Amino acid sequence: MILASVTLGIVMMSGVSGAQPPARPDTGSADGYQAPGESSGLSIHPFIDRIEPITDRWLRVHVQSRAMNRVVEVQVLLPADRSRPRPTVYMLDGRGAPENDSNWTAHGRAVEFFADKNVNVVLTTGGPANLYTDWQRRDDVLGTNKWETFLTRELPPLIDAEFDGNGRNGIQGVSMGAEASMMLAFRNPGLYSVVAAHSGCYSLGSGAGQARARGIVATYGGNADNMFGTPTDPDWYAHDVMAHANELRGTALYLSSGSGIPGEHDVPGRVDLPDAITVGGPLEAGAYACTLALANRLAELQIPATVRQRPTGTHSWPYWTDELAGSWPTIATALDA
Repeated sequence: MILASVTLGIVMMSGVSGAQPPARPDTGSADGYQAPGESSGLSIHPFIDRIEPITDRWLRVHVQSRAMNRVVEVQVLLPADRSRPRPTVYMLDGRGAPENDSNWTAHGRAVEFFADKNVNVVLTTGGPANLYTDWQRRDDVLGTNKWETFLTRELPPLIDAEFDGNGRNGIQGVSMGAEASMMLAFRNPGLYSVVAAHSGCYSLGSGAGQARARGIVATYGGNADNMFGTPTDPDWYAHDVMAHANELRGTALYLSSGSGIPGEHDVPGRVDLPDAITVGGPLEAGAYACTLALANRLAELQIPATVRQRPTGTHSWPYWTDELAGSWPTIATALDA
């Protein structure tokens, strides 16, 4: 399993094995932007540019981001009962995050699952192979990535103000988004009451962990030196979940992964079976080893965590759909939802 994590984990962190270039890298400068509708001066604060309904409870929300130097789209799911403030759950995608869409809604049945839950749900769209972090420099292919600033500083106040959030937040992610969820939590103490991470790996500072992260970025043509610098740059360890696991203390945690052995969902009609077995199996075996390593580290530190390591299951969306229900009791309890 560890061998699979090192060799095949380099292209890990999505439910889709094929790599394609991002559809729309930004072309803005690094210096600030002219906000839409303003005749002069620079925008100082982010703001919601526009809201487009998909349904009455499923919205596309376009946010003018100072950090990202462009308009960034997220999707928002609203509860049926909007008579009182409620917590917010942020949902991160995997390596193959599609432009203007979320795999959680397209493949993970998030719309149906949250239909009767009393929370706001915010889903990222776009941003493939970026680890949802702040990059040191703009990348020629992947553009400007200041996702940590956007997700942790710019977006939550806007969401709470526009959609009556009560200030309590949770975050969960799959694959690349699983690592990013844990990373954002330890780097922003107190922001999230709960983290749920499915089929992720959690070490960036080590040789194998850094190689995996560099491989993720490279699959979309990016240069990971623009993310955290050269291999010896301390920024790599500054984002390493294993190295900073103690900083997760006090946050409710849920970890899950499958073993990589084909399971109940690995049947024709539910998944691309050859891809699930030859690619998704080894990738999930690597995630299993990574999840076990983090679970053991948390246990050593006496940090409580709910850990579900399934005896079967590949790196594919039907299993992550199941984890919405599996992780919900942990999330709901932590958010008092």
